[in-house]
Amino acid sequence: MEYSDKVMDHFMHPRNVGEIENADATGLVGNAKCGDIMKMFLKIENDIIVDVKFKTFGCGSAIATSSMATEMIKGKSVDEAMALTNKAVAQALDGLPPIKMHCSLLAEQAIKSALKEYFIKTGRLNDSNRHLFDDPETSEQGSAVHHEPAHE
Repeated sequence: MEYSDKVMDHFMHPRNVGEIENADATGLVGNAKCGDIMKMFLKIENDIIVDVKFKTFGCGSAIATSSMATEMIKGKSVDEAMALTNKAVAQALDGLPPIKMHCSLLAEQAIKSALKEYFIKTGRLNDSNRHLFDDPETSEQGSAVHHEPAHE
């Protein structure tokens, strides 16, 4: 399995690792098939993600996609972050092996899980936007994705 230089860079030197104390939102997701777990922490001011951190237990691709995803949403509005897709994360890393695409899906889902918590806390989750937070039952590889509620 060959990884791009960007994947290796984000694996060996991940950006935004850690926790945010008093985060405005957190999202926790995991993949039962491979055992990867991702937790995202967001600090949001005026609907702008001013800081984002992650903790990931998983393979190099899981760490790299978490790192890249945080870089892609930092400084963005919550609406822009909601539009981030796993394919965009994989493309930003110059691709992932097909068997590792589920890692990019977890990164997308961790962000959306945190944003869902933010929308709930701010009273903005409603019938017109609830579908944006729907989780696919399976990743592109057909492995079940299990989501845990975030705990404060």
